[in-house]
Amino acid sequence: MEEMVQVFKALSSEQRMRIVEALKEKPLCVNALATRLGMRQSAVSQHLRILRAAGLVKGEKQGYWVHYSLDGQKLERSLQYIKEFLGFDNFPGI
Repeated sequence: MEEMVQVFKALSSEQRMRIVEALKEKPLCVNALATRLGMRQSAVSQHLRILRAAGLVKGEKQGYWVHYSLDGQKLERSLQYIKEFLGFDNFPGI
């Protein structure tokens, strides 16, 4: 359960939700995220640190830049946990 608490805390910020939304489309570096979201690079880095600690985002170094992407397996496990926790396994369409 502690793992899920960390996930919920990571997603409790509007800025982090915006980062997750941007990363749904494609992997992006801090600079690209900052430009796209109108945030300071330092703020984006701090938010990414929290998202990475929760396991929602992973980084891959490509040359000079680190490109961040969503961890699909972690997101899938989190969604499954929520469905089980709320008793939605009995509702196949959810």
